[in-house]
Amino acid sequence: MNSRPIKLSPNSLNLYYECPLCFWLEKRMGIRRPQPYPYALNAAVDVLLKEEFDKYRKKKELHPLLVAHNVPAKLFPNQKLLDEWRNNYKGIRYYDPTLDATLFGAVDDVLEFTDGSLAPLDYKSTGSRVPTVYDRFQLQMDIYTFLLEKQGYKTMRKGCLAFYIVDKENGFNDKLPFRKEIHMIDTDPSYVQGLFEEAVNLLRKEAPATHSPDCQYGRWLGELSEL
Repeated sequence: MNSRPIKLSPNSLNLYYECPLCFWLEKRMGIRRPQPYPYALNAAVDVLLKEEFDKYRKKKELHPLLVAHNVPAKLFPNQKLLDEWRNNYKGIRYYDPTLDATLFGAVDDVLEFTDGSLAPLDYKSTGSRVPTVYDRFQLQMDIYTFLLEKQGYKTMRKGCLAFYIVDKENGFNDKLPFRKEIHMIDTDPSYVQGLFEEAVNLLRKEAPATHSPDCQYGRWLGELSEL
């Protein structure tokens, strides 16, 4: 088995949900699914939004998007700690000594409510007319809530999704126009520890798991093994 420490992220556990075989092959054997074309535009929007939100944080002002949608919270004030939580190589981390494994997630931002409780905030840019709260978004918010609580923070058991939707009705004019929506969703961290344990225990097995019947990559591997 690969001797590297086990470190799992929301994307890792989402892959485990999608297909245990693909998860085992990637995290244990280093064999990844074919990767999609990188979403460079989404990544650029993400960088710009972090810069914009940080400007309001530095000025200790409420962001207009939160005001417009009556979100009774301010931006998490500790920029230094937030920068660590945003870092893909650090993130918000939880080490389980019994499992000898780490669960971590790199947040976009965090909200702080009047009672001091926190909620993860994630930016989502999309070209779809109606934004969708996908299952992977729910999982992501549940894990972030779990990690914040493991760090000793009180949470609202809420996740905030800030959707930036390309407005295709008002023309281009050398600028990409966006509509903005806030979706507050309930979060449930109660199952995350069990899911984390299942995924780690699977990685420590010598034989690969069976693939999900809905996974096209797993089906391809099964067909190849029969040749």
